[in-house]
Amino acid sequence: MSSHHQPHRQPVSDRPQPPVLVWGLAGLFAGLGALLSSCQTAGASANPEVPLWVHRPSGSIQLLYSRSILAESRAVGEPYERGGTELDTGNRRVFVGSRDHGFYALQAQDGAVLWRFETLGPVQSEARYDSREDAVYFGSNDGALYKVDAGTGKLHWRFATNAEVSHRPVLKDGLVYIANANDTVIAINAKSGAMVWNQHRPPALGMEVAGHSGPLVWRGLVHMCFSDGTVTAFDARTGEERWAPVDLSAAAEQTLGELPTYLDVDTTPVPDVIEQQPVVYVASYEGGVYALNADTGSRVWSNTSVRGTSELYLWEQPGYTRGSAPPVPPRKLLIASTGTSGLWALEPATGNEVWHREVPLGGTSRAVPAVGALMFSTTQQGLFLVSPLDGRVIDGINTGEGFSMPPSVHGQRAFIVSNGGRFYSFVITPPI
Repeated sequence: MSSHHQPHRQPVSDRPQPPVLVWGLAGLFAGLGALLSSCQTAGASANPEVPLWVHRPSGSIQLLYSRSILAESRAVGEPYERGGTELDTGNRRVFVGSRDHGFYALQAQDGAVLWRFETLGPVQSEARYDSREDAVYFGSNDGALYKVDAGTGKLHWRFATNAEVSHRPVLKDGLVYIANANDTVIAINAKSGAMVWNQHRPPALGMEVAGHSGPLVWRGLVHMCFSDGTVTAFDARTGEERWAPVDLSAAAEQTLGELPTYLDVDTTPVPDVIEQQPVVYVASYEGGVYALNADTGSRVWSNTSVRGTSELYLWEQPGYTRGSAPPVPPRKLLIASTGTSGLWALEPATGNEVWHREVPLGGTSRAVPAVGALMFSTTQQGLFLVSPLDGRVIDGINTGEGFSMPPSVHGQRAFIVSNGGRFYSFVITPPI
């Protein structure tokens, strides 16, 4: 495997259960601006010692507890926690890394630390919990992938990749797939930690957006995006290239009329089926959002208006009936989170815009489903719940620290770590 190291990445911004019905929209706010205005108005007449975020539009997000997990003496670099929490719902555990070089197992009931594993760098990666082995896989900025015992934190193995690993590993058919910031995708034997195959692309010259793509393993292929603006697919067992690389930077150049400053395609591909055709959704930072044929890489559609996308999520709601009302058909929307223009919802079959919600300051995390709504975090304005159907705001809560990681949600509980290194647990309830 190449020992070429990733150039320094410059940040561009602060960057099936039974059917669940989408919450009613009566009384929801028209946008984040209205939400913030409401919070400020309510707080103006309140006790000044009470934080403004206590006064919220619907009270749907309630703080259950918070506690600091950051080891201040070990914290290095910028004050951001960019990874994410991984839930073991069976044993009521939460796994999360921190910029203090630590990877933590926490008790979901109260946030108590069960164990801490020290790495050689900040842990800004989402983890993967394997219930069959009761093990956790996670990456670190020290360039390694770790497998540890979920009950004790004891190391099983460590695999060095030569560049930071920031995305959740994929576990499939006895292999662990990871990508790193040096534009390398690797398949590793889950039991032994030995490499099975790897593929590397030379990183683009010049400026790059902070972050990198994770792998999508689907239908026998590993789909991957790279910082030079290309997307391709490899055989999941052998690593053999199955697509000719699709150059989205060339498409961005046609749209912009000049070579884009940032070539990056950093979104982890998202799978879907459109009219019996398998597709993957990806986004070029300056070129917009694309649907590509999952077997060939040919373009199905593109929306060049959605710039700055860092995360994609496919929201789906099954059809349902309520009383004597006409049946409601199933719905599906592609949600794009950006660091520059907020949150977008696109029609998956065409790429057409359904709604767009701007965020006043900072970027947005990946949106996640939460009791029929969408929940996402922002770097400067806290956590928000929005309606998937039109993007209208249901509730918001600002802890004063900001968030750079997406929340994790199970049932009505949400978990997240703030940029200040504080672990939060929230309860989400529909508004009355």
